[in-house]
Amino acid sequence: MIEVIAAIAGASISVAAMGAMGFGKRNDEARDAVIRLTGAVEHIALQLEAMHADIKDDRRETYTRLNGVEQRVSKLEASGASPWDGRNRRS
Repeated sequence: MIEVIAAIAGASISVAAMGAMGFGKRNDEARDAVIRLTGAVEHIALQLEAMHADIKDDRRETYTRLNGVEQRVSKLEASGASPWDGRNRRS
């Protein structure tokens, strides 16, 4: 009878140890996954910041050009000339 109890206790301890080792392995895998995901999120954030800066530069250039065109059109309208008659081409 004692042998059976000892065998059950030994098996229980073995199962508990294997479970603890498996839990530790899963914990390590989860930690590695979190580290990889954190790195990926940081990379995406840097790319978004760069893209945002590019968009701001493009908008600034677009609005600067649009302002110049608007001023030229205003000058043409003030002079009474049509911008489409071919005489007002830029050199």
